[in-house]
Amino acid sequence: MPMNTPPMNPRAVGIRLALILLVSASTGGTAGAQETYSVQDDAQTRVLLREAAAAQSAGARTNTVFHGFHLVDRQPGSGITFTHHMTDDSGRSEKAIHYDHGSGVAAADVDGDGRLDLYFGNQIGGNQLWRNKGGGKFENITDKAGVAVPGRVTSGVAFADLDNDGDPDLIVATVRDGNVLLENLGGGRFRDVTATAGWNARWHSSGIVVLDFNRDGRPDVLITSIGRYTTDTRGRDGYWIGMTNAFSGHLFPERSEPCVLYRNDGNLKFTEVAAPMNLTGTGWCGDASSCDINDDGWPDLYLLNMQGDDHVFVNVDGQRFEDRAARYFPKTPWGAMGIAVFDYNLDGRFDYLITDMHSDMTSGQSKLRRALNAGVERLKSEAWCSATWTDAFLQGAANNLFGNALYENLGEGRFSEVSDRLHLETYWPWGVSIGDVNADGFEDVFVTAGMGYPFSYSLNSLLLNEEGREFRDAEFLVGVEPRRDGRVSKESFVLDLDGADRNHPLAQGRKGKLSVRSSLSTRSAAFVDLDDDGDLDLVTNEFDDVPQVMINDLSARRSVNFLKVRLVGTTSNREGLGATVRVNAGTRTLSRFLHGKSGYLGQSSLPLYYGLGDAAQADRVEVLWPSGRKQVVTGGIPRNGLLTLREPESGQP
Repeated sequence: MPMNTPPMNPRAVGIRLALILLVSASTGGTAGAQETYSVQDDAQTRVLLREAAAAQSAGARTNTVFHGFHLVDRQPGSGITFTHHMTDDSGRSEKAIHYDHGSGVAAADVDGDGRLDLYFGNQIGGNQLWRNKGGGKFENITDKAGVAVPGRVTSGVAFADLDNDGDPDLIVATVRDGNVLLENLGGGRFRDVTATAGWNARWHSSGIVVLDFNRDGRPDVLITSIGRYTTDTRGRDGYWIGMTNAFSGHLFPERSEPCVLYRNDGNLKFTEVAAPMNLTGTGWCGDASSCDINDDGWPDLYLLNMQGDDHVFVNVDGQRFEDRAARYFPKTPWGAMGIAVFDYNLDGRFDYLITDMHSDMTSGQSKLRRALNAGVERLKSEAWCSATWTDAFLQGAANNLFGNALYENLGEGRFSEVSDRLHLETYWPWGVSIGDVNADGFEDVFVTAGMGYPFSYSLNSLLLNEEGREFRDAEFLVGVEPRRDGRVSKESFVLDLDGADRNHPLAQGRKGKLSVRSSLSTRSAAFVDLDDDGDLDLVTNEFDDVPQVMINDLSARRSVNFLKVRLVGTTSNREGLGATVRVNAGTRTLSRFLHGKSGYLGQSSLPLYYGLGDAAQADRVEVLWPSGRKQVVTGGIPRNGLLTLREPESGQP
């Protein structure tokens, strides 16, 4: 890099890391010897990370947001041995294809013991369910539970009580091999009821949203579809081999696929109603979220489009959906991947944070220019995207942004895009998870990032909410970065250059075995209180690696004031999905919309968590149930505990 490079911007480190030259370190030059090939110089990467950490530490001196805590990865001692395995298309075949989106993670108390268990999706080798034994220890109960879903590439995963019997059922979305519904039988055991449920669609499925769109008290299921990106040929381990031009799939109308909307008819029987409900033309949709954008009490849908315009489907009295994205958001990100619905500034209105991955997939020159200008990565990417992609490829981009978007809700159906002002642009982001990780009353943002092979290391972002004024970089301050105590890469695959891989592009000039290393990268994440100590921990599903189980030591460092709220619906669905729950504590009102989302490709049925800041206890809890009933509680609210609220029967206050 030139000697006059401006000072390091911590957020720009991901771009600068991408400039590291490919290296090949040889341990021998004869046939049969072991060689190692890496997409980055790990030593140089660690130097850049140290520079970024120092810069973030220096910048933190002007922060008022509390960051005196650490998230420590306890996976090595947790007993969790799950490893995510990618398809060959994301590794040795090196295709720009949607398999690199990875798989989700979800959390729920599957056996009713009061502790949150973890379910990890996988692409190759089957999914795994890990029971929380307490004390930071987990046990693998996948076989006993019957939830491996082997032989399929899993994308999205979700827990939800679909039969309203008090325990969470499990939904698994797969790529082209059908989606799976597993009924919870109690005691951590499940059975596959997919066939009798009427789930027959076999699309390139992705994200899952559970909502009661017609407010009949039975939760319905939306499963998004990306679009066709595979051929009709199976590869090693049974996955469908991808197309070589998958990333251009939006240019081929015949490759588009519909999302599916399963209406819950009761007794775990469903009817697919996307088309009758006018939920069509949804684009290349990797994930979505439920919301109530017009505050009429009916759950609406925000559907992301990773290769074009997003869609906002407004629910018209449970009878149909109407796409009104242009009404609320004249410009949406072109390459949207993740979504969060939350009240970032405590004004009582729900805002929308969208992450945009594909705008960062521009030319090397654009990355170089960003690296040499310490402030540029905080801006949108219109100039570079237009230089890299033609308007024909973008299919008209006048109504698009190129970067993350935070739509602040101004009320009365008006929104303002304020991501740059709030410091929310990130590099190569996937999904976004929301949680008040420092328990100060303002929800914070965690953004997963990175691409793995054949790209260099990128940062996961933890952005602490400074009382709704700005989000402050804190991933280095609290131990989220660098991952794995400084480990920045792993062996991704081994090539046999004298055998089956002799024609691989990396075989030129080499013989014997070639160990290929890739950078670490993260896909899905969830904020959960795994150890039930009153602060939020963070769990990730990495891409082609072991997960991170990051335990928060906040409660050990200072007194934490909090409240957890669990809903039990009667007329509404059992979990209260679609409810708005407002907690008054001191001078603040903390609002949550119960949609269950827990980051990219994940969804969990969890108690709502409220950090109360300096307020010792909540004074009032107000619930607007999906049925339309309003419940107000002013007594019996526990201090630093769980409040379970049952929906009043008809006629009750």
